[in-house]
Amino acid sequence: MQGRNVIRAVLFALFFSIGTASLSSAILCDDLVRYYRNKDLLTKAQESVRRLKSLNAEYDILLKTLEADPNLIVERLGPATFGPDPNLHDLNTVYPRATAEQLAAARRALMAEPNESAPGRTPGQTMPQWLSRCSEPRRRTMLFVCGVVLILTSFVCFRPAKPNAE
Repeated sequence: MQGRNVIRAVLFALFFSIGTASLSSAILCDDLVRYYRNKDLLTKAQESVRRLKSLNAEYDILLKTLEADPNLIVERLGPATFGPDPNLHDLNTVYPRATAEQLAAARRALMAEPNESAPGRTPGQTMPQWLSRCSEPRRRTMLFVCGVVLILTSFVCFRPAKPNAE
């Protein structure tokens, strides 16, 4: 008789815990999706702030260098604006000019998002795949119904046995 009560208690705990997990995931699905989206936005904002701090540090160094040597402006901005002066360099050297398409491609390459990958996720996605599948309305409803059925089953089928009146 004791063996049956132990098995009954284990099955009750198993069915009840699985039902509770299913029911709670169906109910809290929107909050979990919102959490992962906010986490993704925070990560992107932190990366953007890190890039901006890096650019600010580079520009501060450049401004200090330009303040120390004003002739550097002519040396740096002149060739960038008007192109290199072929008279100052070797005559056998070719000085290519960048086209607008090449500059746009370089800008896109520099501003491209870094690829992040984690197990069970596609690059750039922080929300787990199981959560994106569970957030579909049809599957979410099925999770809810299955959780309720498992909880009811655990209470109905695995309740303590009433002693016989014999």
